[in-house]
Amino acid sequence: MADIRKQKFYTVETGTVKTKTDEFERKIRAHRKKIAIVTASVAMILAVLVIAVGLYYIFREYRSFAVRSQIERNDSKATKYESFAGNILRYNNDGAFYLDTSDNPIWNQAFEMQEPVVDIRKNYMAVADLYGNQVYIMDTAGTQGSIKTNKPIEAISIAAQGTIAVLAQQDGISYLELYNKSGDNLAGGQIHVTNSGYPLDIALSDDATKLAVSILDISKGAAQTTISFYNFASVGQNEIDNMVGSYTYADTVVPELAFTSNSRLVAFGDNKVIRFEGAQKPEEAQVIKLEKEVKSIFYDNDYFGLVYHNGDSADSHNMQIYHMDGTLLLERDFTMPYRNIEFLGNHEICIRDEFECAIYTLRGVKKFTYKFDNALYKIFSGKTGRRYTFILDGVMEQVKLK
Repeated sequence: MADIRKQKFYTVETGTVKTKTDEFERKIRAHRKKIAIVTASVAMILAVLVIAVGLYYIFREYRSFAVRSQIERNDSKATKYESFAGNILRYNNDGAFYLDTSDNPIWNQAFEMQEPVVDIRKNYMAVADLYGNQVYIMDTAGTQGSIKTNKPIEAISIAAQGTIAVLAQQDGISYLELYNKSGDNLAGGQIHVTNSGYPLDIALSDDATKLAVSILDISKGAAQTTISFYNFASVGQNEIDNMVGSYTYADTVVPELAFTSNSRLVAFGDNKVIRFEGAQKPEEAQVIKLEKEVKSIFYDNDYFGLVYHNGDSADSHNMQIYHMDGTLLLERDFTMPYRNIEFLGNHEICIRDEFECAIYTLRGVKKFTYKFDNALYKIFSGKTGRRYTFILDGVMEQVKLK
């Protein structure tokens, strides 16, 4: 009988298999945890780096720049510059010139004015001969209309769709006229004030339905200002002379009014700033008292700023920036002689003297300081945070801060 070889059998305990399986799963979990920790650490490091780089650029002060392009200028020193719909408006006694940021002409309008003044609202602008009788109305495509008044012009205010209000005066009587963008007269008449009353400023809302007038009265031996509101829409048709509200402020002179939206007007006085709110009948919403003498007031549609003398030094100043809702956003001291302070198109604050400038952010960070060799006339912000256009004596430069 053939030998039958016995097969070898091995027994494996189930407990041993389970132990090895648990160990394998533990190692997988540990490996996954290690990968997650490394991934989270890398992500955290990258986030910290991004924040650090962001903070570096937010708080960095630039003291030099690289010139990207340079264009020679041969206009007179009396030429002024304004930002208009993303491009550059240049104007003087001989005319207005609309240029892109590379100095290429878009349109021009020749005129002869003794003292041209400009008012800009979105895609419309007007230029008038102060104390003369000529007004031109333009948009980004060119001149849309002109007006020839028979009374000396005191002030103008243009709406976002081209309607313009003109304040004129003759023989001690003030007149207010409304014209459409083609120069056709829409309405007008005398402003009824007391014998000692004198209109200081006017403001037209974006949609041209509301008009505000500031009138100074000294008949009682002290200055007081009355701010009156007119509504030319259906709401005002039921009121005498379309007047829908009037507010008087004793011991106050209010030389400047500004509609910053259809429902908000800000009145800048010598001792207070008054905010009015209302889509149809503006009402007083806030009075900000100015405890010290104000050296400068500046604003755009979103913010306004006040500059006070700070101490005995003529070059020491205190700057306060408010949101148009009346919230104080920033208070900062600075020491610099200056001729002009304004908001740039990106809401940064630009302080200029003849050869020197400083630019601050709304956080109060001094972003840029520089002293130029040529006289500085204007600065425009660019499409990115480090690009600007400098208008200097004899040259226009497009630059990048470094």
